[in-house]
Order: sequence, then structure tokens, then C-alpha cells
Amino acid sequence: MKDPCIKVCQFAGDVCRGCGRTRAEIKAWKKLGKPARRGVLAEVDLRLLALEATGRRKH
Repeated sequence: MKDPCIKVCQFAGDVCRGCGRTRAEIKAWKKLGKPARRGVLAEVDLRLLALEATGRRKH
């Protein structure tokens, strides 16, 4: 499963404004199995929508 990083590593609190992952999720990504990665990606979508709605998302 591909890393969702888009090389925009700026944070709004603990959440990356580029990929939507938390600092802990970014650090653990390589060690996570596919089910755990899918779970992270599901949460990422919601976080990115929230950042977009508040004008804090970076593309």
C-alpha cells in the first residue's frame, strides 16, 4: 500500500496538512500491516475534509 505523503509536511496541531496523518501515524506507517493502514487512511479522509472546511488544508 502506497504511502499517502504528498511532501507537504506542515502541521495543524498534530495532523499533517498535506496527508492528514498524525505524527504518530507517520512514524509508524512502515511497520503497520495492511488492515491498520486501511484504518489510518479511512481516518485521513475525514481529517482532510475537516482541514479543508476550515481552510487549513495544503495541496
